[in-house]
Amino acid sequence: MEDAIERLADHVVNTNFSDIPNKAIQSAKTYILDTIGVGLAGSTGPYVKELLDTYSLPSLPPVTSRVLGQDVKLNPADAALINGFQIHNSEFDCVHEEAVIHTMTVLLAVIFADADRRGGISGSKLLKSAVLGVDIACNLGVACSSGLQFFRPATAGAFAAVAAVGSARGYNKEELIRAFSLAYVQLSGTMQAHTEGSSLLALQIGFNARNALIACDLAENGLPGLQGVLEGRFGYFSLIEAEGDIRSVLSTLGDKWRINEVAHKPFPSGRATHGIVDAIQEIQNSNTIAVDQIESVQAMVPSLTHHLVGRPIHDAMEISYARLNGQYAAAIMLKKNFIDIDDFTIEAIRDHSSLDLARKISIDIDENPDPNALSPVEVEIRMKNGERFFKRIDIVYGNPNKPLTREAHLMKFRRNWKAAAIPLPGDGEELISSIDSLEKVEDIRNLIDLVTG
Repeated sequence: MEDAIERLADHVVNTNFSDIPNKAIQSAKTYILDTIGVGLAGSTGPYVKELLDTYSLPSLPPVTSRVLGQDVKLNPADAALINGFQIHNSEFDCVHEEAVIHTMTVLLAVIFADADRRGGISGSKLLKSAVLGVDIACNLGVACSSGLQFFRPATAGAFAAVAAVGSARGYNKEELIRAFSLAYVQLSGTMQAHTEGSSLLALQIGFNARNALIACDLAENGLPGLQGVLEGRFGYFSLIEAEGDIRSVLSTLGDKWRINEVAHKPFPSGRATHGIVDAIQEIQNSNTIAVDQIESVQAMVPSLTHHLVGRPIHDAMEISYARLNGQYAAAIMLKKNFIDIDDFTIEAIRDHSSLDLARKISIDIDENPDPNALSPVEVEIRMKNGERFFKRIDIVYGNPNKPLTREAHLMKFRRNWKAAAIPLPGDGEELISSIDSLEKVEDIRNLIDLVTG
């Protein structure tokens, strides 16, 4: 029996742009713009300068690719690494909740670095590549029935990037399978980084972006592949994921376009915080909550949510730790009825009023048996006068069934545009317009011109 990677490769190779429904194309445009903006916001994140210093050493090979929101040129694989780190380091990148994958992060980091080196990638090719890459990664995630042990956004994200680059370069099936194989043997990304709330989490995204591009280059230069990438004795579903059935999703290829299931992150914190803060915001929108009169707040969440953001708050949190801290995110929402980029600076996360409020918030595990569930979430706010406010969230704000409006989507992008590490030309409106009519863009290096120095 052929390995399921054959079917995934067929999907990428045999799908034409005209086969993709307009809804999927529009979704791709939305999340391409969103991901670019998130990468710009991440250009000022922790440890970006240290990484740039590392990968800008003069002893490295000739440089040919630019980096989002920076005035540098790097080796393409290294540019992909920095792009990926920046897109994820602010925890603002879009996500497929069922698959538990940041769908565009590795993909766009790689495709931009490769396009800047090689040229010839049109807007239509980018759209097709993005849709197909998201399909590959999300089907890997949806097929999983066990909890995360490796960081799935990084590992499945590498497959997304290979699919996208292979589509853009016009690989045949044999070339694409070899590229998938060469990415698989380089996969990395342990959940220990997430468990500790470490900035190395985003670096694992970067490593897989770099390795995905290297895998494509190696495949193009004739290196061999494997026969059991997904279902072999030591394949993806034996080692990287503990349990799963990839064949359960193969029949959906070409019918269910996973890009339409992707969720926005309205706030720059882990998606697992969003159910908690969504509940708080909905309570605030219907009631007057005097923050100084709060006695306690309890959030009942699935086990995965607790694992991802239930870590205890403390006075010396690093920024990455605070972004993945449900208590802190809830406290900021209670204080401001919003969470923004500026709420994750050292000054902000040292604010005693925020920390004191956060300590009144408990995050407890409910009885949900699904190891990959992020909802439902229940929040109860108890006031000192005995009054109580309760909200259950089944669908979290940003999900396509509870979506951001276009206005909110563009407001997020414009805030991120202003947060870039370097002054960018214009106000971002030209990029918005270009993405809206992406099919007409002949070379996406024109987009890269707008978001780099």
